[in-house]
Amino acid sequence: MALRFAAVRYRGMAQLGRVAGWLISIASASATGALAACDRAPAAQSLPEWTPADNHSNDDDKLASARAQSQGAPRGAGGGPSAKGGPDPAQVAQLVDITWRQQCSNCHGSAGRGDGQMGPMLHASDLTDAAWQRRTTDGDMAAVIKNGKNKMPRFDLPDAVIGGLVVRIRALRATP
Repeated sequence: MALRFAAVRYRGMAQLGRVAGWLISIASASATGALAACDRAPAAQSLPEWTPADNHSNDDDKLASARAQSQGAPRGAGGGPSAKGGPDPAQVAQLVDITWRQQCSNCHGSAGRGDGQMGPMLHASDLTDAAWQRRTTDGDMAAVIKNGKNKMPRFDLPDAVIGGLVVRIRALRATP
């Protein structure tokens, strides 16, 4: 009886070995076929041409709407003007936050200390420094945001958003 059990078990192991070998050969053939396709670049005719619309986001629409409102262009249906005729303050605050996160914090960091991802390489200013805050006027800040300076690029933003960024930078002031 023990001899018969051992023989059945041996046949089962042999079948299992054949199945495993078969699976390995299929996987190997698939991997070889996939790697063979990577040895050449796709044809240029098969690649679509990049357009600016490929990187479009809803934030772009919000910034364009605020820019149009601050420049006196006709207002669209998305978030109307305030009762005073200017841009909606809640919308401007949201745009200031979006702009800070997407543009400013890359260099100046989330807290404005110049420790953003690109800050150390570009020697970004520490906007919380009390001495820097004292010697820099609101007009200077707005001009640098609008026109750029040294390694900081210019930003084409609505005046209301630039003003909001200046207020945000002033709020970062470190206490002495």
